[in-house]
Amino acid sequence: MKPFYTLVDLFSGAGGFSMGFKLSNRFRHVLAIDNLRAAALSYKANFPESLVLVEDIKEVNGSLIGDLVGDDIDVVIGSPPCEPFTGANPRREKEPLDRLYKDPAGQLTLHFIRIVSDLKPRVFVMENVPAIMDNGLKHVLLREFKKAGYREVYFNILRAEDYGTPSHRIRVFISNIKIVPPKSSRKVSVREALKGLPEPGSSYPPNHEYTPLSHRKVKRISRLRWGEALIYYEGAKRRLPNYIRLHPDRIAPTVQGSSRFIHPFYNRLLTVREQARLMGFPDTFIFLGGRDEQYNQVGEAVPVPLAKAIAYSVVEALDRGVV
Repeated sequence: MKPFYTLVDLFSGAGGFSMGFKLSNRFRHVLAIDNLRAAALSYKANFPESLVLVEDIKEVNGSLIGDLVGDDIDVVIGSPPCEPFTGANPRREKEPLDRLYKDPAGQLTLHFIRIVSDLKPRVFVMENVPAIMDNGLKHVLLREFKKAGYREVYFNILRAEDYGTPSHRIRVFISNIKIVPPKSSRKVSVREALKGLPEPGSSYPPNHEYTPLSHRKVKRISRLRWGEALIYYEGAKRRLPNYIRLHPDRIAPTVQGSSRFIHPFYNRLLTVREQARLMGFPDTFIFLGGRDEQYNQVGEAVPVPLAKAIAYSVVEALDRGVV
């Protein structure tokens, strides 16, 4: 049993997935890779001990990673883009296999598998939307991971709200271990998540500033009741809402990079910090870059409470020596 296990985060974003592992106090974050500079800067600000590369994952291989941080990597985690697979994307490829092999963003999932094959970590965990398993894709992914040296692969479908996240999110975590964390005894509401924050513009916590709105938009927002949306857009299968006024005593809808929420009681948008609370980020977590970049970093993250629950499952498997 090691006191600390080494961890590499691919497609790291600002570090929501990594933050859950950090909170377990059993991992040493040695490397993170993302191609967006603002996200990489946020990661470095929150994980100063880690090497952070701003790099296209296609240009990275196991040999380079080994030269930078050594070959003894216990865990690789990562979140390749979900846009090629999600039903919220009206431009996704019609043929499921094309989403993985033809779409350039979908191909990044294969690059995650390639690097896992190079590094041969004891545990890998790859996060994506459940639609990545649709219509034969699950079988294909099993085949790709088998070629990478992992004969047993599990598709662990988890709901973020079952683990203390104040927003809905269902994701699949593809791994070489079963991940079945114990569920939280209760749901955390929007009211509870936002409790105790000062007025926007205060010196602490960071990323808690008003988002400007036109007078006309504020007037339209003022008419919305809890659960109603200001606008709708066309997804691949149905119309999807945005600018939803949150119900204070329920969990929030899925937080996405493009999503903006309206405060339950005030005619304004949630701040980046308030949105981050819906994803379980601690108030000490800093987001850098422009405001839209910050919202995107929050919405594209793995919710921290869910990531923490997964981290404990990984620690248990490593400590028991089953991998």
